[in-house]
This record gives sequence, C-alpha cells and structure tokens, in this order.
Amino acid sequence: MAAPYPAPVHRLRVAAAQLDLVVGDLAGNAERILAAYAEAAAEDCDLVAFPELAVTGYPPEDLLLRPAFVAEARRRLDEIASATGTTVAVVGFPEVDGACFNAAAVLAHGRIQGVYRKHLLPNYAVFDEERYFEPWPADGPLFTVGGVPVAVTVCEDAWSPTGPVVTQARAGAALIVNVNASPYSAGRLAEREAMLADRARAAGVPICYVNLVGGQDELVFDGASLVVDATGTVVARARQFAEDLLVVDLEVPAAATAPALPVVTVSGPRAPSPRVPPRVEPVLPPVHEVYEALVLGTRDYVTKNGFTDVLVGLSGGVDSSLVAAIAVDALGADHVHGVLMPSRFSSDHSVGDAEVLVANLGIRSTTVPIEPAHAAFLAMLADSFAGLEPGLAEENLQARIRGTILMTMSNKFGWMVLTTANKSETATGYSTLYGDMAGGYAVIKDVPKLLVYALCEDRNRRAGRALIPESVITKPPSAELRPGQLDRDSLPDYAELDPIVEAYVELDRSIADLIAAGHDPDVVRRVAALVDRNEYKRRQAAPGVRVSPKAFGKDRRLPITNRWPG
Repeated sequence: MAAPYPAPVHRLRVAAAQLDLVVGDLAGNAERILAAYAEAAAEDCDLVAFPELAVTGYPPEDLLLRPAFVAEARRRLDEIASATGTTVAVVGFPEVDGACFNAAAVLAHGRIQGVYRKHLLPNYAVFDEERYFEPWPADGPLFTVGGVPVAVTVCEDAWSPTGPVVTQARAGAALIVNVNASPYSAGRLAEREAMLADRARAAGVPICYVNLVGGQDELVFDGASLVVDATGTVVARARQFAEDLLVVDLEVPAAATAPALPVVTVSGPRAPSPRVPPRVEPVLPPVHEVYEALVLGTRDYVTKNGFTDVLVGLSGGVDSSLVAAIAVDALGADHVHGVLMPSRFSSDHSVGDAEVLVANLGIRSTTVPIEPAHAAFLAMLADSFAGLEPGLAEENLQARIRGTILMTMSNKFGWMVLTTANKSETATGYSTLYGDMAGGYAVIKDVPKLLVYALCEDRNRRAGRALIPESVITKPPSAELRPGQLDRDSLPDYAELDPIVEAYVELDRSIADLIAAGHDPDVVRRVAALVDRNEYKRRQAAPGVRVSPKAFGKDRRLPITNRWPG
C-alpha cells in the first residue's frame, strides 16, 4: 500500500491522557491533570490531550449554572496553564464569555495560548448539553505544534460527517485532536473506531482521540483512547476501563498551502527523540467488556461517594451471586459483606449455594433469619387481612423485611447496600418497592437475565473454576416467596422475554411492530403492559451502571401517568 504522504517531514509525539476524574473535585482534577502532564513531558511529548471538561469532570450538569463553580474552574485552568512548559496540553473546561461554552484550552509556556469552542452539542440519550452551552460556529484557530498545524475539536464535533474535522483539514490542519467524554455501551468502541476511520479518510489527516475513563453515577466511560492515521488505520489504542497515558509518534506532512484559518504558533520543530514503539491494546471480548464496565461503575460510585464497604443480600440465586462477584472485583473481598436472610420458604440448596459462594469469594457474611419478623407482621396484620387469601402482599412482605434489615445494617455500619434486580425484572416490575429495590446502587439494573447468565459463565471461565457455583447457574430462577415458586410462573421464559424488552425499551418498537416481527401477540401485550405499568417503581429505584444503548434512567424518560396503548 502506498504511503499516505509522499514525504513525511515532521515527527510529532502526541499523548492521550485518559484519566478517571471526579465531577466537582476541581482541585483534585487539576492535580491529576498536572501529574499526567508531567509524565507526558518526561516522555518528551510535543502535545498531550486530556478529556472533555477535564477540569470539572463530566457531566457536571447543573453545577454549570452556578457562577462560583465555573469561575473556580477557570482559576484551576489558569493554575494548570502556569505549570506548563514546552509540551503543549489540550484541556477541556467550561468557558464563560457572555454565554457558556464547552471548550478546550491549548496550554504551553506557562499560559493559555488559545481556546477552541465546541460546535455540535449533543442533546439526545444521556446528553443535555443544549441546557448548558452555546454552540460555536468558527472552525479555528489552528495551533502550530512542533511545526505542525493542529486543529482541536470536542467530542460530538467528530461524530458528524458535516462537522468541523474535514473543513479544518481542508483549511490546513495536518492533525486533528479530538477530546471526549464518550460513555460506554456494549459495542460502542467498534462504532467509535469506524467513525474515526471514516473521518480520518475524509479529512486525509490523522486523528488523536482521547476519552474519559471512570464511573459517574449511571454512566461509565471506558477510555480506549485511539490514534488513527490518514488511512483510517488504528495505530495506537489505550487500555479499556483503566487510566492510561498513550504515547505515539506520528509522521505528518508539511503544509502544502498556507492555512486558511487563523494560526497560533505554539512551538516549532525540535530534534526527535528515539521512536516510541506503537502500542495497540487488545479489545476485550464482548461479555468480559460488559463485566469490566460493571466493575468500574460500581467501584467509582461506591468510592467517589465516600464509602469503603458494601452489603449484598445473598439468596443463593444467580443475580445476587453475580453482584457479589462484581463487588469483590471492584472493592476487594474484605470490603464486601454478604447477608443471608432465609425465610420459611427458602430451600436448603439456596442457603447452601449462598454459603458456597461466600467461601469461594472469600467475603464476610452473616445470617439473619427473617421468620421471627415475618411471623410477627402476619400476626399484626391478621385482623386486617381476615377472610382474605394469602397472596402478593404476603410474598412482598418478606422482601420488605429483608430490605429493612439491609438498610438498618447500612445505617449501623456505614456500608452501601447494592441491590440485585436485573433489567428483565426492572422492566417488568418483578421486584419489590421498598424491598429488594432498597439500596444505594443497582449494579445490574441494565443487564438482562440472559446476559446475567453469560456474565457468570464468563467470570467462571476466567477464574478457571466455579467461582459462582454451577448449581446457581443451572437451577430454575425463583424468588422463593411461596412454596414451589418459579420466575416462569409470573413471567414469560427469559429467552422470549429479553428480546421483547430490548425491542420495546431500547429500540422503541411498538406493540404492532413486535407482533409483526413474529412475537406472540398475547406475550407482547402482556410484557408491554408490565413495562408501562411499572414506570413508577423505576422512578424510585437506585441508580445503576448503564451498559446498553438505552438504560432506565437518564436516557429513557416516560411519563408515569400515561394512557398511550403502546
């Protein structure tokens, strides 16, 4: 294959600093940025790029409406700028100049050399940028770094084929630096790489793409920063779900014509250092990738909110077993506490499976039987319920007793409760408000039941043993709230349910669409009714990790009071 450039004249060493930053921790974020900057400077980098809104963390949401917050962000940016030397830093921050702009500052030689303002503001899915920022129409300026004209863009600017990337290249840019806070969802990395390849080929220049990493409430940012050359080939890739400094040497051409945009000269060419070997980190397999997203989201939510330990109610079922395994990988076994709460309906094998899991994971556990409380409640309610057959109220009472126990222990010890409902259950309301929904973080609320099984099997494969007992994975799922109860008594088989939930919730397909696609009409109507009827429950649920293109939460907002038939 012919080289993309007839004669490369400049070698530019660029770095992508993907950091795990904390929204609102302006001092801490500045320290992390400066530490990564020092590392890049020690690597003799010409330029190091940091994520979108790195100074504030992303997304800062309504903190941006507070003048003191954005003013402090600017003070921290000035502090970072004053510490810079010959290595150029591109740092995301909110700039206020009449309006507020999602901006990236170019820093070097102890000062701010210039600022780029984001053109395209996403206002879909989890994004609300039009609430806070104004768009900026101009493509420039360009910044000459190491003798190379460099253009800066921010996240969404690169996603649109009609965005500024191609016009910047036509105006003389020989390298595009794109700073991002791009949330994870399954398959998103492949989409990013395909988009960047298209954009680089159309522009005819390489693109350095830096992404945020870490968990922020329901969002997980997966890192995986990239450098693609002018042919769209990935020449460097950072690690997924971990902080990383990706350093790469790029050969770029001299400008064929004078740039058509304003140019800020930041630094000239310098003698090149010995070449850095290219590093292209492997991409995790799909199921393992989701698992790592769950681990990172859980770790950051717990620790960034000041907790050290978590509580998990262990039933011996597959959902609580997976949550416990994720918690151990996120926080360490010493910080995970299992609580077994057997009732009169708990089977011996479920209690035994929970005890084996505890031993396999090496976590601490305690057993608190709920029978005394259950019997007392039934006695207290006997007169009120006289003449009525036992039913759902009595079943859910057990879940609410368990929720009370977990939250009381949380109050006593200062540990966060992790809830264990999966997406299939959350969608259909197959969970108890103020019962098993009680807690601080819903680890698998965006994980459908079939994926729960796949995650357990994958974790066991990687462990080389049945870390999660095989009997947990193979036995029919049951809430064990009445004799002989199975999930399939209340819900369609998960192999039938999960595709309907995905289509109805994530893809916004109608009931008619689903029936036309071949699903059983009665099952479709039943599932859709369950999903719609239980919106009120989801509004009161704990936040949880988003791993799909559309999770319950920020990017799915439906009215509770709603008569649309589906």
